[in-house]
Amino acid sequence: MAGNSDRLSVGSGLALTLGSAALWGLAHVWVGRRVTGAVLMGIYLTVVTAVVAAFVGAKLELLSLIVQPGWLWTLTLGAFLFAGATVAVVVRSYQLVRPRSLSGPARYLSAFAVGLLCALVIAPMAYAARLAYLSQSVVASVFTESATPIPVDPWKGHERLNILLIGADAAANRTGIRTDSMTVASVDTRTGTTVLFGLPRNLENVPMPAGPAREHFPFGFGGEPPYTPGMLNEVFQYAEEHPEMVPGLPEGRRGPALLKKTISDFTGLDVTHYVMVDMFGFAKIIDAMGGVRVTVKAPIVYGRQNEGLIPPGTRKLSGEEALWFGRARTYSDDYVRMGRQKCLMNAVTKQADPVTVLRSFERLADATTNAVSTDIPKELLPNLIELSEKVKHSRIKSFQFVPPLIDTGNPDYGLIRHKVAAVLSRSADVSSATSGPSRSAKRQPANGPATLDAVCG
Repeated sequence: MAGNSDRLSVGSGLALTLGSAALWGLAHVWVGRRVTGAVLMGIYLTVVTAVVAAFVGAKLELLSLIVQPGWLWTLTLGAFLFAGATVAVVVRSYQLVRPRSLSGPARYLSAFAVGLLCALVIAPMAYAARLAYLSQSVVASVFTESATPIPVDPWKGHERLNILLIGADAAANRTGIRTDSMTVASVDTRTGTTVLFGLPRNLENVPMPAGPAREHFPFGFGGEPPYTPGMLNEVFQYAEEHPEMVPGLPEGRRGPALLKKTISDFTGLDVTHYVMVDMFGFAKIIDAMGGVRVTVKAPIVYGRQNEGLIPPGTRKLSGEEALWFGRARTYSDDYVRMGRQKCLMNAVTKQADPVTVLRSFERLADATTNAVSTDIPKELLPNLIELSEKVKHSRIKSFQFVPPLIDTGNPDYGLIRHKVAAVLSRSADVSSATSGPSRSAKRQPANGPATLDAVCG
């Protein structure tokens, strides 16, 4: 077939060049260079098959690379090398199949078309490089360095992982941060079965952990009367403003440390990490996801001037609507709001799938950097991503410490601790008795752990 290029039109030559970008060696085989063409095809098919197999069989592992910038940069470099090799094959293929007699405007137009094709080949690699840069920026900005090496199996010897989830409400007319939403997510590290323990913001006389905090508040947290009532949602900011409460820790770490220890003591849970989301930043995260679908059981009036209404039904909420879904109290109370907050957390957990994360990664990265703070070490992130997949496919229950079970003005902290142990014991029994993950659950008694299906509809 040597000399086939002389019989090709401009369109046919460009078609073969395009085909060589999709399958290396196609133009080489056409012009009679069969050995070279076969080698190029073999290399190309090997690489593409390996990549496709990785995407199909190892989606979770690939997603975990997003939080490992070093590996992501390595893959990006490999992608650029592949793109460079493809460009070289495209250019050489065009040289082999373009008509010898090509001249004038047709010559320039065909060269431009080949250049455009090369740019299209490189563009995805440039985007991958940007993702790598954003990933590195987010991980460095939001997550901490581990003070000790993270073992290969960080859950070994730990049946549960307890993370304090905080919704922070900072306003222009208020000094500091008010932790108006506090939930301990207790995750079974084997099955992913999760219980969300909702703690009312207005728990009073909270027993403080041993040390300076208890010495200062021997009969429970009292705040700064007459300026503050002394509720659980004040502990974070009080520690930030009084370094002596948590000696040796810098600003920004005192509040989370004291709040985690306080909640650990009166619940009996070993709360090891926290994640705090600014309420208004949370709205940006929801928008970056493209909204979140929830079931609204009753109309919700929202806005500071009651300017909006979220009607009942299953619908996709925008960031602003989701924010008010989780914080509105008009015609309701703190405890109804707590239930909606758990619904929202469950919906976000279920809907933040790998495809959504990758599709919206740039916007999510920007929103997360400005809205989230945590003490989770970045070295633990790959393990958390693996655990999060188990959570998605397991049952999530919610237990609220609200009236009539708990009198927030005079709480029975011994009862809270007892209930936590009982709920986790029942959760472990159900997990052991269930052969596979279940999404369905029956409505529980009023004083028992209500599933999110029961709370959200």
